[in-house]
Amino acid sequence: MQERLMQERLMQGGSMQTDTMQAGTTPRHILVVGGAGYIGSHMVKRLARAGYLPVILDNLTQGRRSAVLSGHLIVGEMADRAALETIFQAFPIAAVMHFASHIEVGESLAAPGKYYENNIGNTIGLLNAMVRHKVLRLIFSSSAAIFGNPVYIPIDEYHPAAPINPYGYSKLVVEQMLADFERAYGLRAICLRYFNAAGADPEGELGECHDPETHLIPLILQAASGRRPALTIYGSDYETPDGTCVRDYVHVQDLCDAHLLALQALLAGAGSARYNLGNGNGYSIVDVIKTAEQLCGHGIAQRQAPRRAGDPAILIADSTLAKKQLHWTPRFGDIATIVKHAWQWEQNHFSAAAMPAPVLPAENDKQDDKQRTTLADTLAANDDLAKDR
Repeated sequence: MQERLMQERLMQGGSMQTDTMQAGTTPRHILVVGGAGYIGSHMVKRLARAGYLPVILDNLTQGRRSAVLSGHLIVGEMADRAALETIFQAFPIAAVMHFASHIEVGESLAAPGKYYENNIGNTIGLLNAMVRHKVLRLIFSSSAAIFGNPVYIPIDEYHPAAPINPYGYSKLVVEQMLADFERAYGLRAICLRYFNAAGADPEGELGECHDPETHLIPLILQAASGRRPALTIYGSDYETPDGTCVRDYVHVQDLCDAHLLALQALLAGAGSARYNLGNGNGYSIVDVIKTAEQLCGHGIAQRQAPRRAGDPAILIADSTLAKKQLHWTPRFGDIATIVKHAWQWEQNHFSAAAMPAPVLPAENDKQDDKQRTTLADTLAANDDLAKDR
């Protein structure tokens, strides 16, 4: 079994006060559910750098083993009650971060049952396990999709929640469940409502690698690099300046900083809260394409297609509350920087020279099935862990 055991990469760099735990503080184990995925894997790296001990539960259907750079990776399902019981018994978990939701709007319209079963049903199982083991701190990866079509722009936390697709509805239901769990069991949760997560690890170790890919910036860059013949633009007749959808893009690293601040707040005794996370700037699809063309130095092939169901015309965040209460300050708010980091990932990991035949996540994980962490391995390796939380 070839685990990546606690690579304490307390690398230099970063000026944030929250970069490391206070001297003399006992490192705390944080369960990261979905920690091998896009945002989750960046969070695992961020936690390790800050001195925490990540424990990752991921079924690797969308996540990748190679993206887990630190901590204990346990391959399993959030729906597996026995797996959750074993994890909470084996590790002194101080808090949980939940990234293990299905996230595709279009798929949620075609297969709503899949989204309700996982995003709601399986989350209930996780929450019940947390309550049984008295782990009463959670950071939930929510979404701007809970708001639906905006009544006003920018969208603050007081904006009416009226999701227009099952994905957004599933996120809203979980937020409501968390309020009920707090009243009944004292479980404190911070919900972070992302607008459009984008970009890649500035150090080049991590980036987006979905299969299939549906997010705008990696799709643009795949067309730019030649991995995709053209970018499909779904709808050019929205009530926006150029007719294409407008979104607020927030760098994945800035999202991780917000999660870390939320974690530290909960550990310090803060109450439950909900925050919108974005940069407060709206960019249309055309704007992002032009930024990418300037960066890569050539035009990007495009084709037009009808609108997709469930896509609001404009989504822009008001993150004043997160900045005020969490002291969150995005460091990579410029769209050019977000696209630049994503382009570096595309070039380094998917260019013809670097990878003639890109390995898809499923193929990659088949190659090391024999190296998966079993729950028995975890128990055997952690018999001497203290149970203090």
